[in-house]
Amino acid sequence: MNANNSIEVDELHKPYFVWFEENWIHDDVLHQHQKGQLVYVESGFQYITIEEKIYLLPQNHAVWIPPNTIHKTNSHSEKINLMIMFAEVDRKNSFYHEVNVFSVPPVLKEMIKYVEKWSKLLSKDADETIFLRALFNELPHFVEHSLKLHICLPKDKRLTKVIEHLHHDYHKEIRIEDLGETALLSTRTLERIFKKETGLTLSKYQQMLRIIKSLELLSAGNLTISETAYEVGYKSVQAYTRSFQAVMQFRPTDFVKNIK
Repeated sequence: MNANNSIEVDELHKPYFVWFEENWIHDDVLHQHQKGQLVYVESGFQYITIEEKIYLLPQNHAVWIPPNTIHKTNSHSEKINLMIMFAEVDRKNSFYHEVNVFSVPPVLKEMIKYVEKWSKLLSKDADETIFLRALFNELPHFVEHSLKLHICLPKDKRLTKVIEHLHHDYHKEIRIEDLGETALLSTRTLERIFKKETGLTLSKYQQMLRIIKSLELLSAGNLTISETAYEVGYKSVQAYTRSFQAVMQFRPTDFVKNIK
């Protein structure tokens, strides 16, 4: 991952490396690291593509990216502050082989803020090593209730225009018949291929897009929950709240409280 200046993380001879940037600038290029990577969004919101799945990191959320995992970052936020921690981890622990997106609890948030003092330190530091070893040792416990908030990008080229249509017009009523015509497929064939490629039905995929977009809007802080609901295509706040709770397992009001 590159920012305003380039640091080759894998060439550093230290088990941990901390990198904090205000107003992070992204290169949007697929890459990987030998070390695992914890990305925390202090402010703004962040999209990360990890092995052909798009994840959203709202403010006060983090993602664990396993070692050697191909990924890239991109953001629609005008300004984003990121804290990134690279770590050599216990490869026998299955937790470190999985992607996890999660809301950062207060204790972990304070620990992350504390490690900012070691940002971009290239030399080994005993105190840094001890502290970060403790942080990563506890990380599996911090993410026990992590979200699987992502959408898959299909590989089948027949779905390319369908995905473009869904991503552009997610807030509108979408007819499966129209999507079938776009893909030159029968509705039954389209539904079968789409479910196989993404793991979701077309309606569930649109729901996920709406909720993810709403998280982005709520994180920006410019719209109320009611305004956000209508912006992403819901006809009532009640319908939006039910959909949000079905996906997130908590209410929009809980999310807004968490990001403040």
